[in-house]
Amino acid sequence: MTDPLFFADVERLRAAAIGEVFELDGPEGHHAATVRRLVVGEKLDLSDAAGLVFSATVTAVRGHVLQVELLTRSVFEAREPRITVVQALAKGDRDELAVQTMTEVGVDAIVPWQASRSIVRWDDPARAEKALARWRSTAREAAKQARRPWLVDVRPLATTRDVTTRIESVVGNKGVAVVLHEAANRPLTDIAFTDSSEVVLVIGPEGGIADDEVAAFERAGAITCRLGPTVLRTSTAGTVAAAIVLANSGRWT
Repeated sequence: MTDPLFFADVERLRAAAIGEVFELDGPEGHHAATVRRLVVGEKLDLSDAAGLVFSATVTAVRGHVLQVELLTRSVFEAREPRITVVQALAKGDRDELAVQTMTEVGVDAIVPWQASRSIVRWDDPARAEKALARWRSTAREAAKQARRPWLVDVRPLATTRDVTTRIESVVGNKGVAVVLHEAANRPLTDIAFTDSSEVVLVIGPEGGIADDEVAAFERAGAITCRLGPTVLRTSTAGTVAAAIVLANSGRWT
């Protein structure tokens, strides 16, 4: 079993060196000491959430604080293509489930999208802030579960105009944008991603993406594709699509 991963204070971890004793405190220290119940002698990894990872051994447990000895230092570079998923807001916890599984699979950024057919609305600023915080917390916990040293960049709520602008920018910089639609003829597996700098995947809500939204995205340079012969829920479509991109682009080799 792989060692558990925790996100440490960025500045302190980046200034640390092999052989030092490092204190893991705050919420992560509480999680390690109280929830995971790590004890002296157990190993763990510490990350700055941007690719830097120290392997470490617990040397002392003091309440909600762990003292660890730093053993090795590794840096994991970001790989291309960068994968951004535009995830439409969904009812219940389906959009948060999508955030969780897409993080585990390896996407780099997630953009919550207020689609015209989204049942859930983030119109109230306080509600939007609270919901976005839940998405980011979900992504953080999923990253720890997946032992990934990079945190997903969960962006603020986007409008259809925002998504259109993002598609134009990505396509104009040697990227690829794909709108997943069950009525499309071209399968996602036909798209080559090996020379792309970034891939944007647009996932609609339960009621699907409206025709005018699809048209706007296509005018901006997006390709409309289907995943396969079945229609997936909004909570699973992004994860499956991201897995296809990761495999076809070579990121999973």
